[in-house]
Amino acid sequence: MTQPQALVGIFVGGQGRRMGGAQKALLLAPGERETLVARLVRIAREVGLPVVLVGGDGTLGAQLDALPRLVDAPAGIGPLGGLSALLPRAGARPGIAIACDMPFVTAELLARLAAHPSTAPVLAVRDPEVNKWQPLFARYQPSSVLPALEAALQHGERSFQAVLARLPVEELQLSEAEHQQLRDWDTPDDVSRSR
Repeated sequence: MTQPQALVGIFVGGQGRRMGGAQKALLLAPGERETLVARLVRIAREVGLPVVLVGGDGTLGAQLDALPRLVDAPAGIGPLGGLSALLPRAGARPGIAIACDMPFVTAELLARLAAHPSTAPVLAVRDPEVNKWQPLFARYQPSSVLPALEAALQHGERSFQAVLARLPVEELQLSEAEHQQLRDWDTPDDVSRSR
């Protein structure tokens, strides 16, 4: 059975507090002349996946501002609000959630996440350093995940890990080099080390 084409949601919200208030989506990717978010849009398109932007309220530039953009639902609760907006938009397709602050993800790795054969409600990577799921490089089946997500939100839950604990999650096995692609930029020091 062929996996339906996934919808990629690039999460561009967040306050950027640890980044000194900078909008992380607009930081320049290493060795590139494009922003982090523009790079992710490009690689998603390279592998033939449709893209929406999730969260945030600032301008990202003319080309990116023309993309569909989802408002967190509900707003003000962090990335779970973004997932709650993305999954209804995905409909019968899987929804891929990816953080905008991952400057090293390749088109090949994104294609693996999109195409990996799995019937689990969630396909995600487990961070080997902290043994937690990486919820913002993961694929979600809306029909299975939305009921658990809605129940968690009604109970005041704001933790991705707690929501994932309510669901069967299949691990997408990565090599050490592939795990390195998921390094993110949370602070100015992270950016400096990557230059």
